Amino acid sequence: MLTILFLGDIVGEPGRSAVIARLPILKQQHAIDFVVVNGENAAAGRGITPKITIDLLRAGASVITTGDHIWDQKEIIPFIGTEPRLLRPINYPAGAPGSGSIVLETAKGKVGVINVQARTFMQPILENPFEAIDVAVAEMRGETAVIFVDAHGETTSEKIALGRFLDGRVSAVIGTHTHVQTADEQIFPGGTAFLCDAGMCGPAESILGRAIDPIVNRFISNLPAPFPVAKGEVRLCGALLRVNETSGRAVSISRLNEVVVQEVPAPAEQQAKVSAGG
Repeated sequence: MLTILFLGDIVGEPGRSAVIARLPILKQQHAIDFVVVNGENAAAGRGITPKITIDLLRAGASVITTGDHIWDQKEIIPFIGTEPRLLRPINYPAGAPGSGSIVLETAKGKVGVINVQARTFMQPILENPFEAIDVAVAEMRGETAVIFVDAHGETTSEKIALGRFLDGRVSAVIGTHTHVQTADEQIFPGGTAFLCDAGMCGPAESILGRAIDPIVNRFISNLPAPFPVAKGEVRLCGALLRVNETSGRAVSISRLNEVVVQEVPAPAEQQAKVSAGG
């Protein structure tokens, strides 16, 4: 049996620091064989940089998926073609930098990952995700039956439709983008695990990972304002999957949702007493 961990949208420095710190522990606790994380908001809440990509891979991520913010950090454009484990949505037009899919070898066989972006209420509007993923899955199944799909989209209906469309052909379809974890984890009749949205890895006291007051004021005033990433404890959200490595069928899916409690440094006086043996 193959165990896959997926972590939802990583938001800014708090999110990525928590993921980097917790990932080795989670891998040991759950005997995880393969890790996918969505990193499209990992750099200051928008986009991802080459350094952050490398840091997440070194921490234990096998593949990093993204979405509509993939190009927000301009240095990623020349980099993405050099790192095949960093994916952009597969339904970009031909000629876009990077790739939307990858197959990697593991101790329990090959695992494929596909990143696709939905279209409803999404910018930019990409090519038809159903047509693009249909072609990608057909090609990938020639290499492996274990296929994980990150469906990056706004609406529940479109992500559910993608999951139903792929049922029996992929191991899992997990949604991202809304930063709010849904409670509809299930295995479809054909053996495909599904969760409409994995949620985010970002500050718990926030609005989608951003500071609360500026966003509330924006809704009240309609005036533009910066939305800084919030601070404080981080909530890690995602999903744990167990997949039959031969058939590619999902055996189980469960949500991961935990708060990472930050250690508060002891006051200077207390630290001095401890160091002095007091």
